[in-house]
Amino acid sequence: MIVPRLIERKRDGGRLEPAEIRELVLEYAEGRVPDYQMAAFLMAVFFRGFDRTEMSALMEAMLASGKRLDLSRLPMPRVDKHSTGGVGDKTSLILAPLIASLGVAVPMMSGRGLGHTGGTLDKLESIPGFSAALTLTQAEQQIARIGCAMLSQTDEIVPADRRMYALRDATATVEVIPLIAASIMSKKISEDLTGLVLDIKRGSGSFLPKLEDEIELAKAMIDLGASHGCPVVALLTAMDRPLGHACGNALEVAEAIEVLKGAGPGDLIEVTMALGAAMLVLAGAASSQEAARAMMVDAINSGRALIKLEEIIAAQGGDSGVVRDPGRLPRAAYAETFVAKREGVIQSVDPRAIGYGVIALGGGRRNMEDRIDPSVGFVITAKPGLRVAKDQSLVTIHARSKEDLTLGRSILEGAIVIGDSSVTPLPLLSHWVTARGVEPIG
Repeated sequence: MIVPRLIERKRDGGRLEPAEIRELVLEYAEGRVPDYQMAAFLMAVFFRGFDRTEMSALMEAMLASGKRLDLSRLPMPRVDKHSTGGVGDKTSLILAPLIASLGVAVPMMSGRGLGHTGGTLDKLESIPGFSAALTLTQAEQQIARIGCAMLSQTDEIVPADRRMYALRDATATVEVIPLIAASIMSKKISEDLTGLVLDIKRGSGSFLPKLEDEIELAKAMIDLGASHGCPVVALLTAMDRPLGHACGNALEVAEAIEVLKGAGPGDLIEVTMALGAAMLVLAGAASSQEAARAMMVDAINSGRALIKLEEIIAAQGGDSGVVRDPGRLPRAAYAETFVAKREGVIQSVDPRAIGYGVIALGGGRRNMEDRIDPSVGFVITAKPGLRVAKDQSLVTIHARSKEDLTLGRSILEGAIVIGDSSVTPLPLLSHWVTARGVEPIG
């Protein structure tokens, strides 16, 4: 294999054979292809794309680079949920314990922040002591014992994707369907699932803002799942504004806990319940969406879901006391309220600007080696369409320093627009995509 020739062929719009893709990916996973060559290859794919055969070969090569979970001996169904990446999206933190508390195993392998979006692993690791670095054996034993493990990719599990994922983030090669689909599905197939629910983000804050691209991404992942006997359904949800209020790692953990206690922002609850209902129906644990919602409400009201979160955190070395007292989570040294400069209607809350703002405050990565501050971020109560008065509180900024408070204000002044006209944001839930086709909601 001569790597520059593969890069050249893809750069010029040519097609690669599955065997060539497999060799390239496996050699990269073993460290025999350097980052600079893989970065050039990813950029070529970013501009030239992959066909379905190439995309499937990429996923298969990622799977072949490591081992997989073996949960076939478990007596219960095994269902996961995955989001394509959003700002303020902490639904995984809620759904993993919630669905596991209802007798469905949830093996959840997650990633770190990617581009402007937050990562579930970074959020989990804001819990003091929490470790997502489980071995395959540890994950299998924990799932058998308590029904859930929230783990990271290790050197055992799809290591090629782990390396490529970080490289894509650092080289601006994220937003392309074949790379997104193969990356997500390599992780999910390695979990030995009996079903998968996808949350495909749409709108200005998504990686693929065009509806037709989002539907194409959903179809691609449904096809990849079918090739491994894993049924996949996808829900398209709005990301033209942040989801919920909290944006930032520890802040989002606290908000997820709030939902599991029966409170929390209405939009976050609505998306979480829709995804959770799909998980339960796909698992065969509920006969309908309505029955599934009733089950989840009972699990929250009874405290079972909250107890399950405590079990998961304790099992993975974390301080489970944060569940009862979120004040034990990391807290920023400074907090300040950002207010409306004028009366009017919120026209937009730009999720990309907010996501990159969290990174600028220290809550995300600019490069692969950066360490993050889990305490910083924004708590945003402003939503598009909301009428506000002058000096009304819109956001609380959480920052490490007074200088960062100033930076936070500058970010918000650009991200939040107030005008006089009414606005209609995207519907929170817009489409279901299944192997049968696309179904609009409402």
